[in-house]
Amino acid sequence: MGETRTTRTAGPPARGSGADAVGRKAPPGSERHGTALLLPVLLVAGGLFSQQFGAAVAALLFPQAGAAGMVSLRLALSALVLLAFCRPAIRGYRREDWLVVAGFGLALGLMNMSFYQAIDRIPLGAAVTLEVLGPLVLSVVAARRRIAWLWAGLALAGVTLLGRAGFGELNFAGVAFALGAAVMWAAYILFSARAGSRFPKIDGLALAMALGAVISLPFGVAEAGATLVQPHILALGAGVALLSSVLPYSLELLALRRMPAATFAVLLSLAPAIAATAGFLVLGQSMKLLEVLAIALVVAASAGAVRTSERRAGTETERSTDPAPRTEPEV
Repeated sequence: MGETRTTRTAGPPARGSGADAVGRKAPPGSERHGTALLLPVLLVAGGLFSQQFGAAVAALLFPQAGAAGMVSLRLALSALVLLAFCRPAIRGYRREDWLVVAGFGLALGLMNMSFYQAIDRIPLGAAVTLEVLGPLVLSVVAARRRIAWLWAGLALAGVTLLGRAGFGELNFAGVAFALGAAVMWAAYILFSARAGSRFPKIDGLALAMALGAVISLPFGVAEAGATLVQPHILALGAGVALLSSVLPYSLELLALRRMPAATFAVLLSLAPAIAATAGFLVLGQSMKLLEVLAIALVVAASAGAVRTSERRAGTETERSTDPAPRTEPEV
């Protein structure tokens, strides 16, 4: 978003123009706010598509490498790519910065391990539905407007309908892992935002990914063993790493620098809808009318959350650019 400059105005701008009814210029940046918000929304959407399609591809490899093996391979390869690309500096950071990286890496590693264990036990749609409860709860807690409860409730209704088809096949362990992933997803959002403000570019993500790989690797080696280094598993694992980790986490970190955490959290409710699409195209899973309705509810909730954020940011811009309103028009 552009720099905010102090400008005195006597009223709101007229519709369809950059000036108000008496010819005064609108506050700088207010016209560009909608366009500025579109970029982070597209970043989040692109990250979600990449992540869910990557998860669908990973599910195809479970019979060969196991859930833990795929997680460790995905995180390890992602860490190598990010570290080689970013070459993050090690010196010059305070103890508080490293604590943020530690929390970020722990949340990232546990989130992925829990989610892959969940989809190994319960249907993908049900697992994603339960996992997205974490960001939804975060959106309600972090929001400052009552209408956030409406959007969160609408999204919750949508993800509940979307996962209804798979709830009959749930078991306790699968549900527990999915809910654990939900908690870690909320923690990931918070730590990702903090890492983005403390480390340049995506250096914080690269360091956190390396820590997440170290946490998951012993479990993957114990389950898959030498299978992880077979050429075709490594090749497919690299594709999964790019789709499910490197690309989506990078896009999400960049998005968090440009939008409120509450809006980001509600936008993540699109994950079940995108997972259903990935399941249909990659795994051949059909969608019923009830699932289509659920997708519509989730999309409506996400659009409402973005619109609410636009109105609030526009109001704050007007206040910051109008410290001493005048009663007479300025020419």
